[in-house]
Amino acid sequence: MDQGKSGKVQDVRLQNRKLMDITGVSQVESFDSEEFLLDTSCGPLAVRGHNLHMKNLSLEHGLVTIEGMIDSFVYLDGKAAAKSKGLLGKLFR
Repeated sequence: MDQGKSGKVQDVRLQNRKLMDITGVSQVESFDSEEFLLDTSCGPLAVRGHNLHMKNLSLEHGLVTIEGMIDSFVYLDGKAAAKSKGLLGKLFR
């Protein structure tokens, strides 16, 4: 298991593309039925799919469980994260 930039361990478990457990989550930036944007110990993470919803959230334990049809998940680099947050900032002004 590799340690992220903050020295904490992060696990991502995907079961049948329908249930995803993510540890090392420090904040949920935004979410809707098609995309979750999360701050994790390994960097910003985008989870995309259809009919997504949060089944479990425990920021005290750094755990998020997402249910639905998961199409992809990707760690965002600096440019993609800034673009994503910039778009969110425009939406929530």
